[in-house]
Amino acid sequence: MLNYTTEKPKVYIETTVVSYLVARASNNITVSDRQRLTRRLWEEYSDAFEFVTSDLVLEEAERGDPREAERRITLLDDLRTSPLSPEAAALAHKLIEAGAVPPQSLSDAQHIAIAVVHGIEYLVSWNYKHIVNETKRQHINDVCVATGYQPTTLCTPETLMEEIQMKEQLEPQTDPILEECYRIKAEFSAQFNSIEELYNYLKAVEKKRRAQGKIYIDPPPSPAEQSE
Repeated sequence: MLNYTTEKPKVYIETTVVSYLVARASNNITVSDRQRLTRRLWEEYSDAFEFVTSDLVLEEAERGDPREAERRITLLDDLRTSPLSPEAAALAHKLIEAGAVPPQSLSDAQHIAIAVVHGIEYLVSWNYKHIVNETKRQHINDVCVATGYQPTTLCTPETLMEEIQMKEQLEPQTDPILEECYRIKAEFSAQFNSIEELYNYLKAVEKKRRAQGKIYIDPPPSPAEQSE
């Protein structure tokens, strides 16, 4: 698991994600796999991120099958909520106007805009039509940048976990012992301008310690000496 020394990255939980969490187990391979991946994100990565939602998600989650709606709301109740703002509404309008999100998908444009305006690092969704659509993603990002915002990363639970696993491999956990060693090495190396200076320093140290009785292991003959 990643260790964060600052505030945890935020993940906007869109309606499709919480719907997969509470839905009855499916025999469909694709649906079942998405349910498994969504549960894994929810259960294994909740300590690495702060999951957040919005009033729009809550409104959508309250609809549909009453029993599943109740389970969705129960899960979402514990999450902090990002409010709608005039800035988010304006950005949603620009996304629609630019054709990055189709006009019949106002709520999807608003999900993206809320996450972007609030500086939420990730928006997770299984909505391949309008939110995690590869062909639309760059267009969405371009509209956000043109409006002066840093785009949020639009991803599925699966791709988010893959990205985090890659970061864990590339960015090992902070090791205070190793960090202290790095600091000591840097300070020591800074005393010398060349390998020759370092060599002469160490030979002087060796001479002093031999005089104090330190036992050294002499190196084996060099290849040149062996050939003689």
